[in-house]
Amino acid sequence: MSVIAERLRLLRSARKITQVRLAELLEINPRVYNRWERGIATPQLDTVVRIADILQVTLDELAGRAPVSAKPRIHNQKLLNLYQQVDSLPDAEQQALILVIDSFVRKAQVQKVVNRRRWTANAGDVLP
Repeated sequence: MSVIAERLRLLRSARKITQVRLAELLEINPRVYNRWERGIATPQLDTVVRIADILQVTLDELAGRAPVSAKPRIHNQKLLNLYQQVDSLPDAEQQALILVIDSFVRKAQVQKVVNRRRWTANAGDVLP
């Protein structure tokens, strides 16, 4: 297996992205991507650059010339792109975004607790 094929598999798996999803992000057929990971074919340079961007690594990391840095913090590519633009916003707008994001995170956490309690309560019910 080639170094790039091994790195593709390693980096994609570490980021919890399926082959199909990465192929969708690259706008290619999943079979084509699968061939790259198996070392049967190699992506063109412009595609390698796009893969590096999506996986949030340098070209050297993808090619095996440098060790892989820390795990990416944001897995969703659209969210990552927006995150990278947020730093250029004025402080007041950044604070507003913090409040909005925080409210979504708290809502999801509360919903998780509620669902867990419902499941626990239902698990204790006796079926007729």
